Amino acid sequence: MLRKQCLVVTVLCLPWAGIGLCAEAVKNVPVQAARSSPQWLHRGVMYQIWLRSFTREGTLSAATKRLADVADLGATIVYLTPVQLMDDDMRPEFWSQRMKESASKNPRNPYRIKDYDKIDPEFGSEADLREFIATAHKLGLHVLMDMVYLHTGPTSLLLERPDFHQRDAEGKILMTGHWPFPRLNFKSRELREHLWANMEHWVKDFGADGFRCDCAGSVPLDFWEEARTRLHAIRPDLVMLAEGFSPRDQLKAFDLNYSHWAFVCQAVVTRGASADCLRQWWTKTHDRFPRGARFIYFSVNHDLPRADVVFGERGAQAVSILNFTLDGVPFLYNGQEIGDATPMDLLTHWPIVWEAAGVPTGGLQKRVFYQQLCRMRRDEAALAAAGEVVWLTNDRPESVLSYVRREKNEEILVVVNLSNRAVRVKIDLPDKTAATYRNLVRAEKMAVKKRLSTDWIEDGMQKVIRNPHDRVSEAEEVASTKDGLCVELAGFDYFVGKKQAGK
Repeated sequence: MLRKQCLVVTVLCLPWAGIGLCAEAVKNVPVQAARSSPQWLHRGVMYQIWLRSFTREGTLSAATKRLADVADLGATIVYLTPVQLMDDDMRPEFWSQRMKESASKNPRNPYRIKDYDKIDPEFGSEADLREFIATAHKLGLHVLMDMVYLHTGPTSLLLERPDFHQRDAEGKILMTGHWPFPRLNFKSRELREHLWANMEHWVKDFGADGFRCDCAGSVPLDFWEEARTRLHAIRPDLVMLAEGFSPRDQLKAFDLNYSHWAFVCQAVVTRGASADCLRQWWTKTHDRFPRGARFIYFSVNHDLPRADVVFGERGAQAVSILNFTLDGVPFLYNGQEIGDATPMDLLTHWPIVWEAAGVPTGGLQKRVFYQQLCRMRRDEAALAAAGEVVWLTNDRPESVLSYVRREKNEEILVVVNLSNRAVRVKIDLPDKTAATYRNLVRAEKMAVKKRLSTDWIEDGMQKVIRNPHDRVSEAEEVASTKDGLCVELAGFDYFVGKKQAGK
């Protein structure tokens, strides 16, 4: 039976999106170029740290001691979730549904802030944050802090200024709509100045390298654009990530955006939608955004269940291959690199079981896999965010995605089976010439060299005969004929290979 078509994932509009694929296209934006961004972003790998999970202590000081492991993994950008003073108000009318459903009954939500200028004692002190960022820099890591400016907690210090929150005709404070949190009033020039100064504070006084901007699409874009202008004067190579999906974001304010990518991946891998939905989503998105626009590619974050739980272990690895080889910035959530399945709760301190990283057939093997992806991302110019993507036609589009990444004379072939069934697929290669591709992501257990070569020819294309227990991802290289490539892929199998000169 053919997999379902893309109707189930054509439109995905989320609370943070601001504007989604279902909105009318913004005229003239696609013909403009996205703003230039620092080189450290182009080949970067982003790693989210959720302090309540990252260590048993749940503090900045304890997290600082684990940063060397993040650097050793190969990540280059740390996204640190909010550390500002949380609101501890117990009134249920100001609790989100997620807070009410938590067994902890903890009012202290990192996204419900009381004071933007103070570090919450649960996480540590200002000195701890300075040490965290300084240590990250010594290890070659950049740090993005999380700014939550759409709303505040119900006892926020900003409530002392009546014009800092939106109010109705009777003076009653308005909530955000999606969450029962007081909504900030960006019509107030004084509020804007206060928040701009807050962002400058983290850059000048702590050395932050940029910001992840929560619900950015629901905050006026001109606020972020002015923030960018002011911050650029302090730190020209600063990076700003928008949790939003507006095509205008990257013209001036932001360097990259969130996207609906993870949800389309879920529809394909877990609900039977066609793999071609991902190619269609990519095409529609790039047709709407400025030339050279960048997105983070993730399969899990603090708002989503663990990747290995949702996709299965092999499915999660197949999706990660896409995340690390498409144009944009790959994103890992703490613990993903060892397949951690600890439940996610914003309000509960459930630490990652890092001891699993030493299990040879479990966490250790997965960590080696993600180290390979990070190393490949760092070393291969064709995989940089600005590298060209050329989609390749194949005869199993319901299950298989195929494309090449190019940068000058370098070319990398990517073939991924997003179904749990073995498939035989014919791929049309762009140059119509015979070529050899060296595997860049091999299983460590395959120490002996093995090459997939022509065993017999069918319809002028290469047919590969393999032991049914082998995976093409374990081969040292594959070779095509001038008519293309034909391979058999196990369930959730993949191949990422670099084209060899003169072969």
